[in-house]
Amino acid sequence: MSEEELLYSVSDGVARLTINRPDKRNAMSWEVITGLRRRFAEVKEAEEVRVVVLTGAGDRAFCAGADLTGMKGESDFAAVHDARGELARLFHDMWELGKPTVARVKGYALAGGFGLALACDLVVASDDSQFGTPEINVGLWPYMITVPLMRSMSPKKALELMMTGRRVSSDEAERLGFVTKVVPAAELDSAVDEMAAELASKSPAVMRLGRDTFYAVWDQRAADALRLLHVMLTVNTSLEDAAEGIAAFVEKRPPVWKGR
Repeated sequence: MSEEELLYSVSDGVARLTINRPDKRNAMSWEVITGLRRRFAEVKEAEEVRVVVLTGAGDRAFCAGADLTGMKGESDFAAVHDARGELARLFHDMWELGKPTVARVKGYALAGGFGLALACDLVVASDDSQFGTPEINVGLWPYMITVPLMRSMSPKKALELMMTGRRVSSDEAERLGFVTKVVPAAELDSAVDEMAAELASKSPAVMRLGRDTFYAVWDQRAADALRLLHVMLTVNTSLEDAAEGIAAFVEKRPPVWKGR
């Protein structure tokens, strides 16, 4: 993969990852998916990074899915099968990151790109964005993105989108609940920056514990989830940042987080 196909920068605690293939509507090749995994691994260990913003270059697309032209012609069936699992491994990397992720969506978020956006914790979209799973129209099914879709909206609504392949406007996406915020295109960057700054201002230790616990209890039975939540509440209250947050509240001052 060319270094220019995946851009990376860090500023004020916010890492920005940009799929830079605007001529292909930021479609993901094998190399791009692996490159994203590599960057997320770096971000996980980078103490200076508190939030990750994921986006696509240009105005046409966040990501239009897999680059089908770049994912054919392989003769090793086992190798191709394993490579197809890279997207699932990327989703796991994102959920286990320990830091908030925000998808900045402008234009198309389709197929695997739709799943990539919904694998982020929050989604901020411009009012001209479109979402969809068009795989059914080319004789495929969106298998790998089923989990992020079902975690982001009613399962039956996710099934309807997968069965019909229809496009969803940003307004409908917000009503369905899988988009956090919709803004005019001209205000997209400022809205994303504002949200990222808000997330970066929180205790990184509490954010990590809370976010990890959220994903841990997602598929658990209520009784099992409550047992873990009980334990995590005690762990959280033992943190220095918890004591600092309470002291700052009482003293009517901004907290100074230590990250522990």
